[in-house]
Amino acid sequence: MSIAPVGVAILMGVSRNVANSGETRAGKPQKPHARPDWLGARQCYVYIVLPEATCFTTAGRFEIKQDQNGVPYGRFVYCRNYLDNPEATPIDGVQLDKLNDTVYRTTMFDGVFSSLRDASPQRWGRRVIKHTAPAEPHGEIDYMLLSPDDRLGALGFGLIPEPPPPMRKFHKIRDLKRLAALAETMIVKEESLTESNPERIRDMMPFRTSMGGDRPKVVVEDGEGLWLAKLRRGVDRINQARVEHAMLELAKICGICSARSRVETVAGRDVLLVERFDREKTDSGYLRYRTISGFTALRTDSRREERKGWSYALLAEELRRICARPIDDSKELFRRMVFNALTSNKAGSPGNHAIIANHAGWKLSPAYDQMPMKQHDDPERRLLAMDCGIHGRQANAQNLLSECRRFLLSEDEAAATIDAMENLVSNNWYGIARKAGVTEADCEKISDAFAYPGFRYAPK
Repeated sequence: MSIAPVGVAILMGVSRNVANSGETRAGKPQKPHARPDWLGARQCYVYIVLPEATCFTTAGRFEIKQDQNGVPYGRFVYCRNYLDNPEATPIDGVQLDKLNDTVYRTTMFDGVFSSLRDASPQRWGRRVIKHTAPAEPHGEIDYMLLSPDDRLGALGFGLIPEPPPPMRKFHKIRDLKRLAALAETMIVKEESLTESNPERIRDMMPFRTSMGGDRPKVVVEDGEGLWLAKLRRGVDRINQARVEHAMLELAKICGICSARSRVETVAGRDVLLVERFDREKTDSGYLRYRTISGFTALRTDSRREERKGWSYALLAEELRRICARPIDDSKELFRRMVFNALTSNKAGSPGNHAIIANHAGWKLSPAYDQMPMKQHDDPERRLLAMDCGIHGRQANAQNLLSECRRFLLSEDEAAATIDAMENLVSNNWYGIARKAGVTEADCEKISDAFAYPGFRYAPK
């Protein structure tokens, strides 16, 4: 497939125009924040790292256009060379799931296909990009192109057909002290990071990342592989690093496949490291697993008007359609739903669930983002982020049981799972938290989150 490039500027994954913003393409000096001619691009190439490979292959081209009423829509087409590749695989199992010459089109999410959106920087990553980009990003494609190559999953983006080389160098654990200080600068002194302070902006360049929700995050490497470091946020009322690490360990006790984690103390502050489940270290580099979020699987997003589509049962049904071992994944999702109810984890939105794929096909990713939430409404009732039964988001045993068959569980199996997990959470949360270094004071603050009395109340 022959497609003319958008411009001669090269932005291959790690965004050379941003990383070397003091040079033009000819190597001549320019102002640090002169607007490059590619900014505001309406199309880009999409690269992918295929299963068992460590280098990018060009998969297709994505563009955003507008119809006659000014409504944006997205178009994607797989490249002919990619379709002729016997190793080629679909980008996702939802929207771009057929390998053919179809011109895929979407008007959802302002014209951005969900799996491409998943590979784009999230809230924290966008904040950093806004302060380190040569000029204000104009749209989703700008964010794709400006993000460095630590993004979620196996995709990359660029303006030329030839894909970039894989990222080889990463921050090390020893860099966390400096990176934590940069995060503090972003949070506390964000107003000073303007074009009038180019030196400070250059200081922020190493902190650019594609990862992160609201909490500051950065990818670091050690001898075992890549880890997502979740840094301290000034408003934290408890030691989030140690509490979340404890919850991931508690989930394992409850039979849940949760992400591996550990806590590092940096300059007197604790940092949670969560192993990246979308990467696998090999002698020749990192394998990358295709990854889509629960939002993509449910064809929804984080906007309030879309929340009626947030449902564990619906997600279980999508897993059955997408995943290679649907029975196992449906039952695993049920356990996670029950665990979230028993630990008052209200953060379990569709974005806190992921589906990953390697050569063996799609499967539910390890669990992550496990954090007990303080309830500010009825202390005897809990609500989850997603519907968990016929009574909506009510986190009680009867509601969790009400749609168990949609998770491929009999009522007896589901009831036994709930009873066993309630016992495990009640009897183990405190010991695991203390072993993880959670202080007595913090244990007291989170104590009402676990197996609360209202868990056995009838739904309202």
